[in-house]
Amino acid sequence: MHSSRWSDPRFRRWFGWAALASVFLLVNFHRVSSAVLAETLASAFDTTGAELGLLHAAFFYVYAPMQLFSGVLADRFGTRRVATIGTAVMGVGVLWFATSGSYLSGFAARLLLGLGGGVIYIATLRYCANWFRVDEFATVTGLTVSAAGVGGLLAATPLAIVVESTGWRTSLFAVGVVGLGLAVFVFGFVRDTPADAGLPAVEGAPEADEQTFSEVVTGARTVLAARETWVLGLMLFFGLGINFTVMGLWGVPYVVRAYDVSVRTASLYTLVGNAGLVVGPPTLGWLSDRLEERTGIILASALLYALAYLAIAAMGTPPLWFVGLAFFFVMFLLGGLLISFTVAKESHATEHSGIATGTINGMGYFGAAVLPGVMGWVLDVFWTGDTVAGNRVYSLFGYRVAFAIAAAGGVVALLCAAWIHRQS
Repeated sequence: MHSSRWSDPRFRRWFGWAALASVFLLVNFHRVSSAVLAETLASAFDTTGAELGLLHAAFFYVYAPMQLFSGVLADRFGTRRVATIGTAVMGVGVLWFATSGSYLSGFAARLLLGLGGGVIYIATLRYCANWFRVDEFATVTGLTVSAAGVGGLLAATPLAIVVESTGWRTSLFAVGVVGLGLAVFVFGFVRDTPADAGLPAVEGAPEADEQTFSEVVTGARTVLAARETWVLGLMLFFGLGINFTVMGLWGVPYVVRAYDVSVRTASLYTLVGNAGLVVGPPTLGWLSDRLEERTGIILASALLYALAYLAIAAMGTPPLWFVGLAFFFVMFLLGGLLISFTVAKESHATEHSGIATGTINGMGYFGAAVLPGVMGWVLDVFWTGDTVAGNRVYSLFGYRVAFAIAAAGGVVALLCAAWIHRQS
């Protein structure tokens, strides 16, 4: 690589970000791939709806609490070390899952996936806090989430096509090998700060050195004592939790059941949804930085988000084009809710940014750990008693109840957004 480019802080920061974003792409691939694989996994591991929900959510059982720990680790040890180890662990986890012969083995492998993947997002935000200006942070956060959206796109129709051709085990095993390669790439090319890369600081980008354990504990206490932390976390509990339950697990089975289409066809609608995640966060993050407005955008996004899920619950089987549009907008509007990371970061000192963002992110993914099982239990209540190719057939009314739960969660998120906006 040309030395002049390599010594340019602007080039280096984007190169390092691209390496981390590529890993986060894989994280989201694993978070939502269960939707396409739902029927295959239900047959392979002989599960009920609740058990399939728990298998999918196993990723989040570890991922959620790791958000707080990842903030502490990133603030204490820096992005490079934390992200390298996390990426490697995630790679091992998916190799294990691809070769699992039982439900318990698959469950444990999903736990390991969550353990490794759980440190990547916050470590990336910690990197961005050191390499980007304050007025760029919401934009680059949005771009990071957009990379996750690309992972969701790959986990939709492309994954369905590859699984049809090579089988789910071979497909996921190949993804695991790619993950291990990315771990090596991150270690080789990511540096925590411009100073670590032998470069001058980026003008307007605050830098924070690695902290002592006592400083980290003090930061955690400060973050957890703020009421705003808990309200933002509750909003994300439902915002993130609902979306990763619908897009990550039950969205495809719903479309298959309600409209009598193939899994490949149904996956097109979650693909459209994940396209919303590609464009929504960077667009709304850029708008937030441009207008210097945070909570107003969060509030507007939460309102439209709740209405989208309410519409599906009310209609039950709306036209398929409407389902695709609703899936697109709930993921697009998630970008507005994720501006809460910027709110949390700006509410605390730079050296506590990892803890602040990690705490509310952990609360959000706790929702992703709880809600899949809840919706799976609801669907089991409305099981028709029939099976097709070893998979349970759930009633349309059951899916309407599940979407009603999603809409109710959206209303709670809206109330939290309104409180945050009023306090700002």
